[in-house]
Amino acid sequence: MEIKGVQFLSNQKGQKTGVLIDLKRHRRIWEDLYDAMMAESRRGEPRVAWEAVKKRLKRATASRG
Repeated sequence: MEIKGVQFLSNQKGQKTGVLIDLKRHRRIWEDLYDAMMAESRRGEPRVAWEAVKKRLKRATASRG
């Protein structure tokens, strides 16, 4: 199956090892893929409770005046 704006790279065994994406054509897909990769890379990072985030945002907003 061919997808316009997408090319697969293969090794000598014919196994797909990479992909080229036309960013003008597929910007939204790339952004979704990038977001998913960033989330995966941060999987092991410590979490911050939602209440703590809200307090931090309120303080930052208040300090701006």
